[in-house]
This record gives sequence, structure tokens and C-alpha cells, in this order.
Amino acid sequence: MMPLSADPAFRGDATRWNPEELLLASASACHKLWYLHLCADAGIVVEAYEDAAEGMVEGARGRFTQITLKPRITLRDPADADRARELHHQAHEACYVANSLNFPVNCEPTFA
Repeated sequence: MMPLSADPAFRGDATRWNPEELLLASASACHKLWYLHLCADAGIVVEAYEDAAEGMVEGARGRFTQITLKPRITLRDPADADRARELHHQAHEACYVANSLNFPVNCEPTFA
């Protein structure tokens, strides 16, 4: 079992994962794995992929209203960037996590 905590805003332990971070990580990981699969099928070599996903939370009870994935991708061949950018849309359509949420999951990729 993974040791968890509340968010530090609720006096949680900042060195442990909290449920909100796990939701972001789940959406990010699902998108990433689909994206890497689609790139491999297309012959696009991804040398690095890092995401800085962000979640927007609103309301007195708190609820996610959106997630924005912000992957930074390094391609072996920069000429593949246009096709690689298009594959994010296909990855989003295939992502089980994004398809299960009742709020938008946006993707804003950048290429190094």
C-alpha cells in the first residue's frame, strides 16, 4: 500500500502523495502511455517526455473543473513535430481516464 496524506493546505504531509495529485498523475500517465504508443506506431521517436499537469479546483466543497496536461516533448527528428502534435488528439480520445471524468482534460504540448 502507498503511504498517502492530505494536501498540505489541509495540514497534510507534503512528502506524500495526496488523492488530488494521484488524479492528476493518473490522467497524465494515461495520456502519456497512449501518446507514446501512437508515436511508436507512427515511427516517431520520442526521446523525452515530461508533464507538468495542473488541476483547477473550485467551490466550497472543492471539485475539479478541469485538468490541463502540459507535456514537454523532445523528438529525435524535429521535422516530426506537426504529426506528433496531432497524435495528442488521438491519445486524448483513447485515454480511459479522460473519458471517465466529467470535466475537460486539456492538453498543451510543447516541443523542445
